[in-house]
Amino acid sequence: MSTILVFVEHKAGAARRASLETLGAAHATGLKVVAFVTGAGAADVAPKLGAAGAAEVVVVTGADSYSPDGCAADAVALIQSSGAKAFLCANTSAGKDLLARVAGALDCVPFADCVELKLQGAAFVVRRPVLAGKATITVQSNSPVLCATLRPNTFAAATAGGSAAVSSVATKGGKVLVTSVAAKADAKLDVKEAPIVVSGGRGLREAPHFKLVEDLAAAFGNAAVGASRAVVDAGWRPHSEQVGQTGKTVSPQLYFAVGISGAIQHLAGMRTSKVIVAINKDAAAPIFKVADFGIVGDAFEVLPVLTEAIKKARS
Repeated sequence: MSTILVFVEHKAGAARRASLETLGAAHATGLKVVAFVTGAGAADVAPKLGAAGAAEVVVVTGADSYSPDGCAADAVALIQSSGAKAFLCANTSAGKDLLARVAGALDCVPFADCVELKLQGAAFVVRRPVLAGKATITVQSNSPVLCATLRPNTFAAATAGGSAAVSSVATKGGKVLVTSVAAKADAKLDVKEAPIVVSGGRGLREAPHFKLVEDLAAAFGNAAVGASRAVVDAGWRPHSEQVGQTGKTVSPQLYFAVGISGAIQHLAGMRTSKVIVAINKDAAAPIFKVADFGIVGDAFEVLPVLTEAIKKARS
């Protein structure tokens, strides 16, 4: 049986959800899925990955400090030793960096930010956005090994997995080591991983009015606050919240665009959201062309009512 190798990111003893979704996508192909984990705490994460769809888990030892080139060398060695026909990771900062290194080493075409993965005969077929998200293309990989990253919040994590055999292999080491990470001081949910995103734009007029967006996000309990580029450029919100071509690409289950006109730069970062709700007093705003539900009205009147309705529904 052909094999798919999946790189699993983890933090605080748990695999990142984006990596679990990648495992789920690999598991759905019906091929054998081999996960590999590296870094401090990898041995604690490994036993849990069988339930997420992995048939086998490889723990890379001797790599307590993450090495980008070392991890790529380990991945290439595992691909070659297992005869894997595909290498997958989540479309995160680490995943995108690793994809380029592995694809380059294997002389394979890299496919980034894929929103669909399937097996047709013996060939892998992926679908991914192009032209700043204005279109998607379906392509077939003719490389010896499919090398791809998958967009978070797009694929379902596997729930019918079993136990996985866990083995270990020594790292090949690298020239570069990550010695520290300057993490955000707050514990806010990242827009790339949140199932619900509430984004605000210039229609909110000034920074203090973002309290309305924050209140709606808090009412859901599992939502993140996003922002348009104009809002971030104005200094109202941090760049970490920017959704769009020059910010972050998100694909949540539910996306609110509040006071956002719908410029193509913003659409490129959120148009693959499962359900889009637009709130804008301009009925001709382009955002309504991609919205599943639209509310033509003043955000200052709509948001408080909507927030209270969500609170009541969840109480």
